[in-house]
Amino acid sequence: QVHVVESGGGLVQAGGSLRLTCAPSGNIFSINAMGWYRQAPGNQRELVARITSGGITNYADSREGRFTISRDAAKNTAYLQMNSLKPEDTAVYYCNAEYYTDSYSISYAWGQGTQVTVSS
Repeated sequence: QVHVVESGGGLVQAGGSLRLTCAPSGNIFSINAMGWYRQAPGNQRELVARITSGGITNYADSREGRFTISRDAAKNTAYLQMNSLKPEDTAVYYCNAEYYTDSYSISYAWGQGTQVTVSS
């Protein structure tokens, strides 16, 4: 089983930057991909960015260029560098780990989320 914990959220002014960290624990070598999602009040949770164990990334179109997802392969830790933040980026950001179980099925671990607030 895998667990993930996010950190790095906070309050920042528009135009500023934040770096989020997602630290997994448990059977980290079973992780196939890690991703960042966000959920603003009244909205559904949406993908921000995802990175596979092979380093392949994909982004929600509106965020590519301002946001960069990366991964420390040795620790399987994922990062989300967010630059040029806008008030509309305000949300709870969640880390997700996609991993293989002992029976080789896919399962997902979600963190508790970290609040990002961008003031205008």
